[in-house]
Amino acid sequence: MASPTRPSAESARSSDHRADQTLIDREIAVEQAHLDTVYRRLGEKLAEAEFLLDDAIRKSHAGTPGALAERDAQAYQAGRHLQRLTNEFEDFLFGRIDLQQPDRPEEDGFPSQTPLDPADPNIAETLHVGRLGVLDAEYGPLVIDWRAPAAAPFYRATPRQPGRVVRRRVIRSRGRKVLGVEDDLLRPDLEARLSGEPLAVVGDGALMATLGRARSHSMRDIVSSIQQEQDEVIRAQAAGATLVTGGPGTGKTAVALHRAAYLLYHDRRRYAGGILVVSPTPLLVSYTEGVLPALGEEGQVAIRAIGGLLDGEEADRYDTPETARVKGSSRMLPLLRRVARAALDGPDTPAELRVVAQGEVLKLDTHALRDLRRSVLGGNTPVNLLRPRARRMLLDALWTRLLRGRPTPVDRYEREEQQRQREAFDEYVADEDVFLDFLEAWWPALTPRRALAVLADQRRLGGLARGSFSRAELRGLTDSWKHLDRQGRGGVSVADVALLDELNTQLGEPYRPRVREVDPMDLLTGLDEVTTYGDRQRRDQDQRAASAAERRDYAHVIVDEAQDLTPMQWRMVGRRARNATWTIVGDPAQSSWIDPAEAQAAMDETLAGKPRRRFTLTTNYRNPAEIADVASRILAQAAPGTEPPVAVRSTGVEPRFAAVADEDALGGAARAEVARLLAEVEGTVGIVVPMDRREEARSWIAGLGERAVALGSLEAKGLEYDATVVADPSGIAGESEAGLRVLYVALTRATQRLTVLSGPLDLPDSAGVPALLHG
Repeated sequence: MASPTRPSAESARSSDHRADQTLIDREIAVEQAHLDTVYRRLGEKLAEAEFLLDDAIRKSHAGTPGALAERDAQAYQAGRHLQRLTNEFEDFLFGRIDLQQPDRPEEDGFPSQTPLDPADPNIAETLHVGRLGVLDAEYGPLVIDWRAPAAAPFYRATPRQPGRVVRRRVIRSRGRKVLGVEDDLLRPDLEARLSGEPLAVVGDGALMATLGRARSHSMRDIVSSIQQEQDEVIRAQAAGATLVTGGPGTGKTAVALHRAAYLLYHDRRRYAGGILVVSPTPLLVSYTEGVLPALGEEGQVAIRAIGGLLDGEEADRYDTPETARVKGSSRMLPLLRRVARAALDGPDTPAELRVVAQGEVLKLDTHALRDLRRSVLGGNTPVNLLRPRARRMLLDALWTRLLRGRPTPVDRYEREEQQRQREAFDEYVADEDVFLDFLEAWWPALTPRRALAVLADQRRLGGLARGSFSRAELRGLTDSWKHLDRQGRGGVSVADVALLDELNTQLGEPYRPRVREVDPMDLLTGLDEVTTYGDRQRRDQDQRAASAAERRDYAHVIVDEAQDLTPMQWRMVGRRARNATWTIVGDPAQSSWIDPAEAQAAMDETLAGKPRRRFTLTTNYRNPAEIADVASRILAQAAPGTEPPVAVRSTGVEPRFAAVADEDALGGAARAEVARLLAEVEGTVGIVVPMDRREEARSWIAGLGERAVALGSLEAKGLEYDATVVADPSGIAGESEAGLRVLYVALTRATQRLTVLSGPLDLPDSAGVPALLHG
């Protein structure tokens, strides 16, 4: 027989559920009404922008220069405003804060002496926070831009330091429809009231609701869930360098991207020169490139992988860890300086110059040419820029040969006559095909790739290295470049791109005479400038976007995962930031570079003279405590003494350990594990393997769908998945001297589920736990 109390308990729960639903529906309706008002106002602003654009077109018929200039400026501003208003945003309006009375409320226009009453339960002011600011017709705030100072309490307030904030609400919407709300009550001690009614509180907390959402293959912005320590970094002063450290899951990448949007909002004119975000891998670029458009910022921020920072180059090969270490080392710098000059010599370099002038055969032999080249190369001028000097010195040497045996001029007339002869000589010889062909072969226009190809010759490399590298290191270098042809054509690695950039600096652009470009319209109108202000602004913006990778002087540079930059890469980034301010985020415990001291010295040289401010992010928002605990066992070995970030949530689901007795069975077991996880989570599943097994791993999961992805250990940096399979952990740890730190990265990618899959070389115990994770 059923318990007599059971139906009443169920009825009570049902009643509570109905009450909760009624409360949620009522609060959603409140926010829906406000969102409707916001979109009505946006419609009015859209109509205003379209009117201004039409008005600008009408003014163009006036035809006067003044009217054209006014038309142009008006059209440009109206067009920009129109573009911002017509952007489609997810969660356009995402936040709300309910505030107590201000510390000094005004009375008759003057600050009151009445202090804030911390026990006053009445809500005095409500502010809504969104991606763009919106004012009503009387210039009152319908939406506060998330970057505005007034929005800071939405991110800064905590239960310990609530300030004026009583309730913080995150509003979830799609398009023009509110889907849900989640509240954080920051003053639970108050029986707060809004318009005389008790203040409603919905949900279990906005942050936890956000963290539980399924992941996709693109990073979401965190604009609705930025936490206090993250907000302090985002809004930090821009001058000098801002250095941010934080462990896995602390939001370093997201904070860096939101900081870019904040800086543009705070001082758009200052940062009109562009912001460069340097990312460690193309995968992370793809993962993050949608964040800034979602924040309303496009065109002025370039996100580039470190291997794609040099215009026209894209890394598509991987070096062995030993070779990557050599290529990234500052020891490469003197070698590259010598290579830039040695590249002038090749199989086609002529050994002799012979010309006929004034009836005489003039000749420069190998010895003379060698001495002459040595004279031209004196100093630090880039090689390609020395070609005019080489041409001049060749003509000087030939003229000297012609004058040999002739009497020296003794009076002014003879000297002037000889000067006329010299000018005629130079004009004649310099235009001869034999001289031009010689100059082209003896002093060719060098490219970085052609110079890099010199290093593929082990004999020449050994002579240029001059004892700075071991035989094994030299062999590794030449092996990595042996696929290049004589012009340096062929695939390059991430480390090679930094070397090519260095060579680009050492070589310089080939000399070209300056020629003024003439606009055909100038010939028709007689005007020096026929473009309008807006045309120039749009053209300049397009050029900034198109040449972002080539630009040499950004206004601000953000380096993500900075702990992985090599000394040579620091030099490459520094060349694009000569007058820039910096934001540098990273975590030494996740570094894949095996000589942190050398990299630190290179960073210090790059930032020389710049003031620095430091922040530390301490909270892990990605991993549940169960996964963070497993990762901390590797952290203790990889970076002894390093405190892991504190996980803010627990799922109650322990990581799974599995093992196979036969290495050949690893693929089948991995596929089965990925399939199982796909059924358990709504979002993405990643399988992380050693770099040399990534193609193999892709075959393991073929056909499992787009939610599953396989990647090498060094490709996992900065990414996150709902579930992760880490296969062959000892293989990852053994890839390099930094292998344990790389394994730590792999173990911290999951937001919900983690499986560690071991093979026999991992020495798993009976529970499948590999030897590396014992204890």
